[in-house]
Formats: sequence, C-alpha cells, structure tokens
Amino acid sequence: MLTAIPTYALYGEGAGQTPGGFAHIETIAERSALHDWEIGIHRHDHFVQVLLVEEGHAEVTLEGASVGLEGPGRVIVPAAAVHGFRFREGTRGFVLTLSTDFSTRSTGPADPLLAALARGGLAPLPPQATVRAFWLAREMLDLQQQWQEQDPLFLALAEALIRTLAMHEPEAAPQARQDRRLDRFRQLVELHYRQHRSLDFYADALGMTRRTLTRLTTARLGCTPLDVVHRRLTLEAHRLLRFTNATGTQVAAELGFDDPSYFSRFYQRMTGRRPIDERRR
Repeated sequence: MLTAIPTYALYGEGAGQTPGGFAHIETIAERSALHDWEIGIHRHDHFVQVLLVEEGHAEVTLEGASVGLEGPGRVIVPAAAVHGFRFREGTRGFVLTLSTDFSTRSTGPADPLLAALARGGLAPLPPQATVRAFWLAREMLDLQQQWQEQDPLFLALAEALIRTLAMHEPEAAPQARQDRRLDRFRQLVELHYRQHRSLDFYADALGMTRRTLTRLTTARLGCTPLDVVHRRLTLEAHRLLRFTNATGTQVAAELGFDDPSYFSRFYQRMTGRRPIDERRR
C-alpha cells in the first residue's frame, strides 16, 4: 500500500477544503515545541509558507536537500514543495501560511511578489529587512488575536512582508522573467502531467502552435515543452520514492505509466539513478 507524503493545511491538521484568502501566522515555538522542535516531512498543496527565523537555528529540508539557517533569515516554501524543519530548542521566529490565491495581489507577471512566492528558497535577512519583517510579523500576530476571516488589514500586512523579502532577492535577468503564456503552460502541466497529454493538447489549450510553444520554452527555460513535462513527472517520482513507502511499480502506476519497466528506464534517463536506488537512499 502506497503511503502518501503527509499533506496538511497547518502542520498536523487536515488538508480539507479551505476558503480562498486563508492566512495564518504563529510563532515557531507554538507548534514545533509540541513536536520536540521538529516538523516532519510534509507538503501543503494549496498553500505557500514563509518561515522567519529571528534568533536561533533551523535545519531546513526542502525537496530532499538539507541546509542550515541561522537567524535572522527566511525560508519561502512554494505550494506542493516537500519540506520539513528541525529547530534548535528555543529558536524564535514566525511561520506565515497563505493560500495560493494570495498571488492575485500581484500587479502583473513581472511583479517580484510572484517570483518570490513561486521560486521560494532560503536567504539571510539584512538588518533593514530584519527590522521591518519582524515588526510586520508581530503586528499580524497581534491582529490575529482579534481574528476576522479574510481581514483586509492582515492581508495587507502579509503583502508588505512578502514584498519586503522580495526586495532583498537578486533581480532576475530580463530573459528569465516569466511570460504570462509560460505561467499558463506551467499551470496546465501541473494539472495534467499524470495524464501524459500530447504537446498538441498543451499548444491548443494555449491557443498557439507546437512550434510557437517550443520557441517560448526554449527562449525562456532553455528546454523543450516535453522537457518541462518530464521534469515535473521526475520531481513527483522523486518525492514519492524518497518520502513514502511506495515501490517503483506503485510510483509508476501513480504517475500514469502503464509499464513499470518503461518508468524505470525513464527515471534512470532523467536522474542517472534507478528507482530502486532512490528507495535505498
């Protein structure tokens, strides 16, 4: 039986239907102290999470890679990314959770807010950003005591916090900025990668030819549209092999491969490792 990667809204709580506009903040200690300062491997399919470490240390596992983070620093975990945290006892900071529709607060496809939420990752916080980010976090925590669902002031403070973090990220090169059509293509891949749709399906859904789609991904991503789909399949296979008890045959079936042997060859071609090797790791 395949045991799925645990999926939560907030860690340890069910991932049932949550209304749009969901936002929540808590201290690191509030939840992690109940779990011996360790938040096990899990994912949030419909939420972005921001971890702010003010003082102390966090061992952050993000998509299988573990990195240490000393405060002051931040971690942004994009939706569906597999992650976990181990904190030094007494570590101070905050965890902000936002539903993915928070990205609609952006002003357009070039808005740094979108890039920060989608790219994620770890970074130290410079002094100016530290003061502003933790002031905003404390204001949100105080406001949450008088919580009203979808409080516009709380969401405005959350936006100010994300923009503060985004201001201190290296600016993407112009050729790397996402095109609106590329965003739509990625959304379609996320919805349909398990169904092994043809490139004609994606091109038709985007209102363009296969050649135009190929030119778009080659120019922006340096790869073909099929590469994008295959990388998404490989990422999900990696997650299932590393973080669940699934066998290669079960993962193949879960991801829409009719032939486990073909899946094994596909995975080895994409990663250089066989599924059984990934399980042993």
